[in-house]
Amino acid sequence: MTAREATRRTEVRTGVVQWFDGAARELPWRAPDRTPWGVLVSEVMLQQTPVVRVEPAWRAWLEQWPTPADLAEAPTADVLRAWGRLGYPRRALRLQECAKAIVERHDGVVPRTEEELRALPGVGEYTAAAVLAFAYGKRSVVVDTNVRRVLARAVGGTALPAPSYTAAERALATALAPSGDTEAARWAAASMELGALVCTAKAPKCGACPVAGLCAWRRAGSPPDAHADRRRTQAWAGTDRQARGRVMAELRQAAEPVDRALLASLWHDPLQLDRAIAGLIEDGLAEQDEANRLHLPK
Repeated sequence: MTAREATRRTEVRTGVVQWFDGAARELPWRAPDRTPWGVLVSEVMLQQTPVVRVEPAWRAWLEQWPTPADLAEAPTADVLRAWGRLGYPRRALRLQECAKAIVERHDGVVPRTEEELRALPGVGEYTAAAVLAFAYGKRSVVVDTNVRRVLARAVGGTALPAPSYTAAERALATALAPSGDTEAARWAAASMELGALVCTAKAPKCGACPVAGLCAWRRAGSPPDAHADRRRTQAWAGTDRQARGRVMAELRQAAEPVDRALLASLWHDPLQLDRAIAGLIEDGLAEQDEANRLHLPK
């Protein structure tokens, strides 16, 4: 890397952080009174779910279960009901398993090291790094889809990153992260925010971007996505996921076990419905009693 490129990267980082100082959204998991547990809950909820849907659910969740110990002791049915329509309800089960592990292994305190965080159920590379940065203000390399997109365009000169996270991306993100704890945590939050609000996937707002003049993608003439033919579009209508969602919605609102005949009225394809129900049972999201009625796990 040339001295000129190193300078440009520093200017990109500085410009994004300065923009963030004035443009950052006031989110409850960023508030001064946030707790490490609140940050961890937010990161799990925000996986594949937009902020507008997460914020009210997060507030209700933390009001009901303000500590890992509270969630660890909760009935699983209550946990799944509280998860509501955030999607991918297995995340709720993993979060409760995570809470139990925190209580058993760490006396109810969210751990402060990457190794300990990665050992928790449902906590991967990104979530561990995010908790270190946003809960404890420690240096870590936080890379989500938003950050990947910002780095791909501003530094890599491509429209969008590759479908799968690469070693080269990890190396670039590591090189760009400042060495100081506070600075690195601020950069992590700022680059995520820029990707979420400005450097969006389908319609980037380049006119509002604080580093548009430094962006390698724009300097290259904004070429199209080189990986377009490799990307999968995930349908919803008519899928097993939609059928599972219908069943879960019915189970969440039911005070008593639900008869299969009622569930059959929820979906047009009996075989697909049976497959969806079997999947829910296998994933631990539903249980079946001796009368073949379904209910949430207790």
